Amino acid sequence: MTQIPKIVGHRAITTELQQDLTAGNVSHAYLFTGAPHLGKTAVARWFALQLILHGKPESAHADIQKRCERLTHPDLLILDQLWIGNVCEDWNVIARTSNVPQQHRAKKPVAKTDSISIEDIRALQERLHDTGTGSFRCCIIRNIERMQPASANAFLKILEEPPAGLVFMLTTRSPGALLPTVLSRTRVLRFLRLPHRDLLPLLKDISETDAHFIMRIAQGAPGTVQALVQNPDALRIHKQMHEQARAYWDTQLLSQRLRILHPLQEQSENAQQLLFHLALTLRHMSQAQLYTHSLQELARGLQTNANRQLVIQRFALSSPKAQIAKS
Repeated sequence: MTQIPKIVGHRAITTELQQDLTAGNVSHAYLFTGAPHLGKTAVARWFALQLILHGKPESAHADIQKRCERLTHPDLLILDQLWIGNVCEDWNVIARTSNVPQQHRAKKPVAKTDSISIEDIRALQERLHDTGTGSFRCCIIRNIERMQPASANAFLKILEEPPAGLVFMLTTRSPGALLPTVLSRTRVLRFLRLPHRDLLPLLKDISETDAHFIMRIAQGAPGTVQALVQNPDALRIHKQMHEQARAYWDTQLLSQRLRILHPLQEQSENAQQLLFHLALTLRHMSQAQLYTHSLQELARGLQTNANRQLVIQRFALSSPKAQIAKS
């Protein structure tokens, strides 16, 4: 039998999906919910392969799997990474995760957000009625909370009357942000964080110190473990952020605190990482409960239209007690 993409953990979910196929009880739409990097998209691609292989002679399995992995199989549609002006404009990069046409996004007005627009749904819809080569065709859409209201309503109409044999596999980290009618038309499978024993095989070539640190960072997310194992530079940046966050809680000098918090001035990945490490290091403080509220207020304030500098200054003054002194 052809080797399938390796899934880390989630045995109950993969077993349930395999049973659906065996029993001829495949739903027309699945919704995989859970925190980022738990493996929702990996399981979706694994199940899509099982559906596309179904009923095909074993002699054809290797070629089908290769075409699915390259996103060139006509029975597999994926809308994952989007073309975004000034952010991701490399079609070769986009083609590694998405094969739904996106040329419309490069036209004026230039798309500058990660939102799935109604034009994206229309481009997808043009492909949904293509003739399939087997019993099933599969469509994977990652993070469907990215849909704008108009695109969500347009997609809902597709869910209400899907083409025969088409199976949607949708992922979301925020099910509460979805239309209730979308939720009601999908079979929801919830992904949980994995125990350490499921993640340990991913760390077999890593030092004990790094493995312990990665486990703390990943918090049960296999995608995070794999990313840090495969990218030493990313691991180094996380270590630096962790030390900066620890230094924040150790100092009472306002000037030093503001210097450490400077990355929060911009909406960026660095800002998100710093917030994460502030929370992670806070857990190990003896008086963590005294400062948890102020950190939560900081995170909420940075998600609003409030002046980011004022939000940061208020946090720096609130916890622990700051000293205005020369650094």
